[in-house]
Amino acid sequence: MKKDWEYKPFSDVIECLRTGLNPRVHFKLNTEDAQGYYITVRELKGFTFEVDSKTDRINETAIKRINERSNLKIGDVLFSGTGTIGRTAIVEEEPTWWNIKEGVYAITPRKDKLNSKYLIYLFKSNNILKSIYSKASGATIRSIPMKELNKIIIPIPPLSEQKEIVEYLDSSFAKIDKLKENAAKNLEEAKALFQSALKDALEPKEGWEMKTLKEIGITQTGTTPSKSDSANYGNYMEFIRPSEIDFNGMGGINYNCELKLSEQGASNGRVFEEKSILMVCIGATIGKVGFSNKKISCNQQINVLTPSSEYDYKFVYYSMKSPRFQKMVIKEGTSSQATLPIINKGKWEKLTVQVPSLQEQQSIVSFLDSLSEKVNTLQQNCSRICNECDALKQAILRQVFE
Repeated sequence: MKKDWEYKPFSDVIECLRTGLNPRVHFKLNTEDAQGYYITVRELKGFTFEVDSKTDRINETAIKRINERSNLKIGDVLFSGTGTIGRTAIVEEEPTWWNIKEGVYAITPRKDKLNSKYLIYLFKSNNILKSIYSKASGATIRSIPMKELNKIIIPIPPLSEQKEIVEYLDSSFAKIDKLKENAAKNLEEAKALFQSALKDALEPKEGWEMKTLKEIGITQTGTTPSKSDSANYGNYMEFIRPSEIDFNGMGGINYNCELKLSEQGASNGRVFEEKSILMVCIGATIGKVGFSNKKISCNQQINVLTPSSEYDYKFVYYSMKSPRFQKMVIKEGTSSQATLPIINKGKWEKLTVQVPSLQEQQSIVSFLDSLSEKVNTLQQNCSRICNECDALKQAILRQVFE
């Protein structure tokens, strides 16, 4: 224990702890008279909250009704007690145009005991979060009951020291965040340069021929073996879904997928040969494309092209990743009246790419693979730096609070 620090249950250093109300029970969301926002876990961003086009809107009646329960005040700390437990924000202005969802807790610290930003940093500490998680319940969606949160023991130094700790952590975290920001910026610049090189490399030249996907190879659509028959699933073959395509941004397939087929499942589904190109053809990620280096199966949201021997499969992959091809996919996918963008196999296989000789294809692939590898290295470095920065933050928090 540190000198002059007290260790008290949460309830001893706050005025009150409460949650919002679910307006779906009493009010319609996103109506024409909506004037404010309905803050959920998604909007909590650490020290503040951010609203966007996905944030639900509520009308003035709903805001007042919910505020009767949550009674938000400037200086309150918002804490996600359900789902993604531990996300936070501070109420920095009079909450007249927004309110919080049930499951987002509003905490009013005692001004003589607890600094709001100090509390935010406490919630960022893995040790405090572990204590909170240990009290959470629920099989699918975890939740920390307010009565359990009130029992959590937290370190409480004098207010003057809390202020010094906040200033120190603000400064330290800002420097760490700058390192992460620079790494991310370098990666984005490298990706932009790669896209520019991709466009230039695939610019048609004399002698190039326009080919439909159907002319290049075998086109197919995935299918899902019956899930009611558990014998269709096992560890025999990877069953790829949209989230596992291009998971690393460089066309890779995540073979460590959640679902795998048994031999029976593979025979009941569709098996695609190695060196096939997979493209998501429905939904928000339409156009996402990757390539396989082993036999796989996939679901019906994905169309697959297996090029014939006179085409380099990586060249076809890069062509389908190009801005020109992606624009065609989006145009065709959004031309129907469907709620979600979708392009069926019949339309997809008629899309075209420009193709040079096999030797030139291989030369272009060699060039783009080299650039892709450099981007991939930067991506790995960026991930490493971000992980190290997060670990450094936790080390600083341990130094401060333990």
